[in-house]
Amino acid sequence: MTAATAKTAILLVNLGSPDEPTPAAVRRYLAEFLWDPRVVELPRLPWWLILHGIILNTRPAKSAEKYAQIWTPEGSPLKVHTEKQAKLLRGLLGMRGQREIIIAWAMRYGQPALDGVLDHLAAQGCQRILVVPLYPQYANSTTASVMDAVAAWQRRNDGVDVRSVCNIRNVRSFATDPGYIAALAASVRKHWQTQNRALAEDRLLLMSFHGIPKRSVERGDPYQRECEATAHQLATALNLKEDQWLHTFQSRFGRAEWLQPYTQQTLEKLAADGVRRVDVICPGFVADCLETLEEIALENKAAFLAAGGREFHYIPCLNENPDWIEALADLSLQQLGDWLPAPIA
Repeated sequence: MTAATAKTAILLVNLGSPDEPTPAAVRRYLAEFLWDPRVVELPRLPWWLILHGIILNTRPAKSAEKYAQIWTPEGSPLKVHTEKQAKLLRGLLGMRGQREIIIAWAMRYGQPALDGVLDHLAAQGCQRILVVPLYPQYANSTTASVMDAVAAWQRRNDGVDVRSVCNIRNVRSFATDPGYIAALAASVRKHWQTQNRALAEDRLLLMSFHGIPKRSVERGDPYQRECEATAHQLATALNLKEDQWLHTFQSRFGRAEWLQPYTQQTLEKLAADGVRRVDVICPGFVADCLETLEEIALENKAAFLAAGGREFHYIPCLNENPDWIEALADLSLQQLGDWLPAPIA
């Protein structure tokens, strides 16, 4: 293959989802997800016994019920939004004259499998692949896991077939990317406008990020620092005062201490302290999923109202927001750099 025929690709990667909202499908998904040593940093043998002896026998049925509440006719919201983001990115880059760039998407766990999508890109002649993990804030359990999987694929395939000898770049994070922050801010302002929240003093914005174990941060994971940077920049972009916003962490799993403050406990305390209305956004997710649509918009809303709150408003993820697609295009083109094909008029 010559340099003239080599192709460039952008590969969007998100976490993943079961194929359907059933205990069997959820069990398959969790078995893959929770066995990743980046996700659960415990000795393998004891963790295998816990995972297969307890968790995979109890959690799938409960999780399947949760997935069923947010499932769409098209399938998992996370997969639906990720696929649409890829299609919109392809269209926008085409409008910018970059129709030669191949756009693909994959899931770290589940389908479409990352390995399979990389195989397909290599078979298409892609020798330059920009991998974009759709996690704004870097964490060992998310971004690093994607990088691990891509590196393992390279080791297995390099030299086996000339088509699979690929140069790969990774987007490490975009926690403070100007376009991403601007897209978040625009989505909040739009929400306030639709809710007639014109007065700044009436606003309380809670930014909920996915949690990780506290020990991960103590071992050097930069995730907490990057979440705080995102929260501060979003608050600044919205001209919020210190008492008009706060950030929390959700989705705790297991008995270990995770990053605090915890989202649900914070919401219950706010209600008990007399806060009657709260707007919640999840800046750590660029596509709505179980953790946003079920945990936040349903479970945490119910907890806030039960504790005495009166109005709980969930602000959707960026999803197919045009501002976000523009930001994603800008970020990708910047990272491609000298890999960019010559624009086509």
